[in-house]
Amino acid sequence: MTTARRLAALLAPFRWRVCLTVLLGVAMIACNIGLLGMAAYLVSDAALRPLVVTLTLPIYIVRFAGVGRAAARYAERLSGHSLTFRLLARLRTQVFRRLVSLSPTQSQDHAGGDLLARLVSDVDELQHLYLRVVGPFLVAALVALLTSGLFALFSPALAWAALAMLAVGAILVPIVAQHLTREDAHYPVARAALQALLVDGIQGMREIVAFGGERTYAERLARRDAAVAALERRAALAAGIARTMGDLVETAAMWVVLVVAIPLVGMQRIGGVYLAFVALVMLASFEAIQPLAPALQSLGRTLAAGRRVFDVLDRRPLVADPEHPAPIPVLPLLPEEAGSPPALAFDGVTFAYAPPGEDATRDVTFGMPFPGRVAIVGPSGAGKSTLGRLAVRLNDPDTGAIRLAGVDLRRLALRDLRATVTLVEQDAYLFNATLRGNLRFARPDATDEQLLRALEIAQLGDFVRNLPEGLDTWVGEQGLRLSGGERQRLAIARGLLAEAPVLILDEPTANLDPVTEAALLAALDDYARHRTLVIITHRLVRMGRMDQILVLDGGRIVARGTHDQLLAAGGLYRRLYETQNDVFSLANADAGTSAAVQTA
Repeated sequence: MTTARRLAALLAPFRWRVCLTVLLGVAMIACNIGLLGMAAYLVSDAALRPLVVTLTLPIYIVRFAGVGRAAARYAERLSGHSLTFRLLARLRTQVFRRLVSLSPTQSQDHAGGDLLARLVSDVDELQHLYLRVVGPFLVAALVALLTSGLFALFSPALAWAALAMLAVGAILVPIVAQHLTREDAHYPVARAALQALLVDGIQGMREIVAFGGERTYAERLARRDAAVAALERRAALAAGIARTMGDLVETAAMWVVLVVAIPLVGMQRIGGVYLAFVALVMLASFEAIQPLAPALQSLGRTLAAGRRVFDVLDRRPLVADPEHPAPIPVLPLLPEEAGSPPALAFDGVTFAYAPPGEDATRDVTFGMPFPGRVAIVGPSGAGKSTLGRLAVRLNDPDTGAIRLAGVDLRRLALRDLRATVTLVEQDAYLFNATLRGNLRFARPDATDEQLLRALEIAQLGDFVRNLPEGLDTWVGEQGLRLSGGERQRLAIARGLLAEAPVLILDEPTANLDPVTEAALLAALDDYARHRTLVIITHRLVRMGRMDQILVLDGGRIVARGTHDQLLAAGGLYRRLYETQNDVFSLANADAGTSAAVQTA
């Protein structure tokens, strides 16, 4: 199906409102025709000094047409814009829902500014679909038939002349306007590129300033802005030319009608009093023709915007709800019974990010007890974070299966799964809202006491109590009013507030000092008493408290066991542990030397 047909199909649910709006538009122009035509007739007839009573009906028609024109215009604008805003609201909701359904990997194919342009600017561009394209052409067609039918009452030749001039204005002028703006299809792409650069600049302002890149960024911004401005100037020039041509055709149409009508008056086939009437009716009917040039001129932008919107809507989510979701399994609140399935189990899981490349995980198989504490460790790039994303179906494995209490995750509704398994990523996003607003995103009905309890576990309780506005403190864009460690702990508190039976924390202590790190891990140990807690980390701290440790390297599990077992076995885990201790020892030695120097 072509873009034009798909855009037209968007109006199907609103077809009766479209019909009403078109009829109101025709009524508005019909009133304008009646107003100008009957006014011309009144002036012409009054010049012949007839009886006043013969002018009563034309006078009332003029009055009715004047009032009716204003009322019809108001009603048509109200109905048309209501239709447009309903259409845009529905379409914007569809686009947002599709963006939500796409996996993070699919969303990352576009810059943030480009997605914003598709969701806002491109959808807004589609408002012209009815207001400037469909509506004006339907109204113009009906008005042309109405005008030619009115002139046919006087003479078929007059009707054909009027119809021919209306056709010239409705076809020739818009085609010229569209030819002058044939590059308008590039406008949505150029505008999206400009918005993407602006978003990157705003979000990366500190880095731009820190590295002295203001001039380079300003030059890039100026080039993209100049490209958008050039397209807008071309469109404005084309609109001016089209408007001038429209006025010329309108004036020519009036003279053509007069040239045809004057001989008919001489042959007494038309009364002379109607000569001004037919001239002004011809002028008034062009009110329906004038919007067609801008309509065709904006068609290129509308189609281009439509293609960009449909590009999002047509994307098939890599992760989707099953057609018939299975009921979510209830995890026991007591230790596993013999033979019961693990809380979360990976069975031969292999996954590679697109585009196809090296596998992020390879044939990973393990189970997590309920309740229990599991650590997933290994060097950077080993595939640790990928396992967390697979566990909440941000992606699905290429081969193998992941099961929750024995049920394949792909059989569960995404909402149910993510209410049971919560993932807190290392770079979790914080909204430009208050502390309370960010926390309640996980649990909208949470009380302040529940919020503070989660903050206490995340070691942020004292920090929040000492803030002048407490939970009502704004965190800023992406939480930039907080330090890195505070942002990380706030995200952990949000995850704790969800109270999911399985909680996965990705690098929860990466930005914390050793004292806060130890306190947080101790609090999490107590929290995990009746849950499954999975900690993905490269810091081997308090590993002795873990029920099971998985060691990943190159996407594979190369070792598993308790802390003591893995140290005794040697291998990668022991090397990582000894390297970390060497770094800590060196840091402590440096700190001691520095203290001695200061004392001396």
